Amino acid sequence: MESITSSRASRRVDPALAVAGSVGDHVATDVPQELLPRKRPTQERSRRKFDALLSSSRDLLTEVGFESFTCEEVASRADVPIGTLYQFFANKYVIVCELNRQDFASVRDELEQFDGVIPSLDWLRFLDSFVDHLAKLWTSDPSRREVWLAMQSTPSTRATGKISEKQLAEKISGMLAPLTPRTPHDRRIMMAEVLVHVVYSMLNFSVQDGQSHSDAVAELKRLMAAYLLVAEKESRGRR
Repeated sequence: MESITSSRASRRVDPALAVAGSVGDHVATDVPQELLPRKRPTQERSRRKFDALLSSSRDLLTEVGFESFTCEEVASRADVPIGTLYQFFANKYVIVCELNRQDFASVRDELEQFDGVIPSLDWLRFLDSFVDHLAKLWTSDPSRREVWLAMQSTPSTRATGKISEKQLAEKISGMLAPLTPRTPHDRRIMMAEVLVHVVYSMLNFSVQDGQSHSDAVAELKRLMAAYLLVAEKESRGRR
């Protein structure tokens, strides 16, 4: 009985909540938490160190994968003392969450250029162009897939990733409003969340070893176009 109890307790420990230098190096909890940097730099010198750590983290993650990824190696590559790294990041899970925020922020920036196009009669052509652009990001920057995979590793990384997905979905929901004018707001939010999840899943599927990237992207376009065409038709048919 004791071993069963101990086993259950160990399953409640989320490694993403480990704090460097704490007793036992973990917090025993089964409640996922958003993972944020301990602090963000306000001065230029600190900003350079922060950026160097993230850049080195992205390179290391691509080279060795998340399982072999260590804070010590990140600090060494960035030529930054390990103590400085821990001033910003409690552990490697917090680092990868920050990389994930970077990736989502870049997509939101791209969406700013796409905003306003969907209401036009030619929105399908622009949708194709935007998906092609995102697909190039995944092929030109292999770290995106590594970051996405690392985000699936613990309850807290998944919960943190969900926050970024919801923020992107909020933006997409607003863009869908002219296309689905009679669709309730809550339904439109759910549609946007579905789109974000499907797009990210398919893009990461498209760059798996042995997978035809172009074929997977073509299927993604078909899925998105069909989904949005049906949504548009249903919305305009509402009274």
